[in-house]
Amino acid sequence: MMLLIRGTYIHTPRLGTLEVLSDHIIAVNDHGIITHLAPADDSTSIIENNPDAKFIHVPNGNFVLPTFCDLHLHAPQFLYQGTGLDLPLMQWLDAYTLKAEARMDADPVLARRVYSRLATRLLENGTGTSLLFGTIKEETNLILAECMQSTGCRAFIGKLSMDIDITASGSITKTYVEPSVSASLDAANSFIKRCRGIVSHLPESQRLVEPVLTPRFVPTCTDELLKGLGDISQAQGIKIQSHLAEAKDQVEWVRALRKMEDIDVFDKASQTVQAHCTFLSVPDLNRITTKGTAVAHCPLSNAYFSAKPFPLREALDLGVKVGLGTDVAGGYSLDIMNSMRQAVAVSRMREGDRNMKRGDDEIITRNLSVDWKESLYLATRGGSLALGLEGMFRVGAPFDAQEIRLYDPVSGSGIGPLDYFDLETDSIGLTEPLNSASAPLMIEKWWCIGDVRNRGAVWVRGNQVRTV
Repeated sequence: MMLLIRGTYIHTPRLGTLEVLSDHIIAVNDHGIITHLAPADDSTSIIENNPDAKFIHVPNGNFVLPTFCDLHLHAPQFLYQGTGLDLPLMQWLDAYTLKAEARMDADPVLARRVYSRLATRLLENGTGTSLLFGTIKEETNLILAECMQSTGCRAFIGKLSMDIDITASGSITKTYVEPSVSASLDAANSFIKRCRGIVSHLPESQRLVEPVLTPRFVPTCTDELLKGLGDISQAQGIKIQSHLAEAKDQVEWVRALRKMEDIDVFDKASQTVQAHCTFLSVPDLNRITTKGTAVAHCPLSNAYFSAKPFPLREALDLGVKVGLGTDVAGGYSLDIMNSMRQAVAVSRMREGDRNMKRGDDEIITRNLSVDWKESLYLATRGGSLALGLEGMFRVGAPFDAQEIRLYDPVSGSGIGPLDYFDLETDSIGLTEPLNSASAPLMIEKWWCIGDVRNRGAVWVRGNQVRTV
């Protein structure tokens, strides 16, 4: 059945550009693809020609936004989200992370319970697409794929590949690790086949999960394993995700063991998504741009573990594809809205720090800070482009959308934490759809202080996967 939705659509087709499509109608076909997008006044014929279509009218004071894309999330670490943030990265991995992941691999009932809840929470927070790190064990990652598919979340599932185990002291053990290079590569190939098998019986338009290759990061992978994964990627067209130049102790570890930089190890891989990248220089950013590498910017977890901010403005100016990641559990919040806010705050601190240090005669040609509109691009379009998706509204794109509720025209008050005092004291209230004049200020307030109470329906590939 065709879906027709009338309302105001807001997206960021370009970095820094907030486009307001006031009182438009979108038509979505049975495959979840947008087939019509036009002002309501110009859409009479499509309504008349589709009398059996499901029709939804988004009220004045609400708008429809593309779903968020979480470009970096450790699914098993959702188990201990919001705890264990007291140690440096390498010690934290040993004290909390590897133990939690091993526990998930040992308990499929727990894994299904955690992953089902994770999928529900993602949709509550408006995240329709996520790039997920899993665990080592193949079956546990298949449970993750099943939970995402059944809940209606689009997800790229990464079974961890690692043939070197690590501890905080720097010793190599054999506790949470695959036994050999060949075993790791065999498991990666098997997971790809079995993950695809989960959705093989479905029409292509209903297939929401797909496998990705996931070498955890350089300290956990031998050169032979990394080469083998690269060969699989090229042969089967599989995406690769990992961590790159995240923290000082991790970077120094790689230098000591490999006698090179992180970026040199991954230099032969193309079309990857790399999390963090905080210790990359501007020349390094140029290198990853030419490779087509995308960056998952995780400002919240960077504050805890990187001790250095990602050079976001420089990366954007160089044309690096950048999206946002929550990095649960290194980041304590599953809400991409917090990632947006943190990205802006960190960028403003970078600009302020530069201004404090620059000389009186130094000429500044580019502001290092980003604004809320740019962060909204990163949360939607930026992350989507990194995964070969759309993240915007246009004919031919999948309808991945979330309804945002700002103001209730019936009660005459803001929704949830939002207060719009001028509208509340106006006897007329908000009688017209949001437009390019009224929308930016109202949306900025939501961006700053909005929460899950402002989220209504969520659609992924045209299917309504959340109802309020």
